[in-house]
This record gives sequence, structure tokens and C-alpha cells, in this order.
Amino acid sequence: MELIFNIADIQGAASSFLEASKLPGVFAFHGEMGAGKTTFIHALCDRLQVTSRVSSPTFSIINEYSSPSGRIFHIDLYRLRDEQEALRAGVEDCLYSGETCFVEWPQRAPGIFPPQTTHFQLTVHGEGTRKLSSISPV
Repeated sequence: MELIFNIADIQGAASSFLEASKLPGVFAFHGEMGAGKTTFIHALCDRLQVTSRVSSPTFSIINEYSSPSGRIFHIDLYRLRDEQEALRAGVEDCLYSGETCFVEWPQRAPGIFPPQTTHFQLTVHGEGTRKLSSISPV
């Protein structure tokens, strides 16, 4: 999958992503700081009709949301040093729960992801434009 979208049309990009993706699933988002991972996941949650406040889980590590399609875990591994810290935080429980998981900074704990995890790279593709591409696991 490859999507190139303007930030102004992020909701349309999120809809396209969800139409092409099988839920529930584990989706790992790679990208530099400021690439828009949290913003894109927020748009995905909007499209999935999450009614609670969607925010970055940078400090909490895991945010859990409810939607008509089930629970959604939004996980941010940025502050973690390694896989052991991710395990202690309960990340593995979420990844293997059978629920939808959107994960930022998956490279911090690559060994804990289920084999069926779908990995994406999100990059700045120009001013106000982003590119989301499927990638092989790292």
C-alpha cells in the first residue's frame, strides 16, 4: 500500500487506509519525529468513530479507546529503551489481544510483534504532504 496525501485530506487518507486494511490487526508506524504518526492515527480513530479523546500516549505508553468495531490500542514506544521495558509496560498483552493496535516507534521493541503485524513508513513528502508506504518488518 502506498498513500500520498495532503494534511488537509488526512481523513480521506485514513478512510483509504482502513478500506485496504483488515481489522482487527496490528499496524506498526515507523517515521521520524514530526512525520505525522500520531496525527494519522488520530485520523484513523476518527474514521473508526472513537468517541473518547484521542491523544498521544508518549507518557502513558498505551491508550485504549472504544469504537463500534471494538477496542483500539494506541501504543507509543518512543520512551522505552528495549523490549523488556515494553513487556513490563504490558505492550505484548495488547499486541496479542486480537484487538486493533496502532503502534508508533515499533523499532524500540521489534522482537515482541506478532508475525502478522503490518509495518508502514510515514515520511514528509513535501510541504504539507505525507507518504505512507508498506514496508517489510525490521
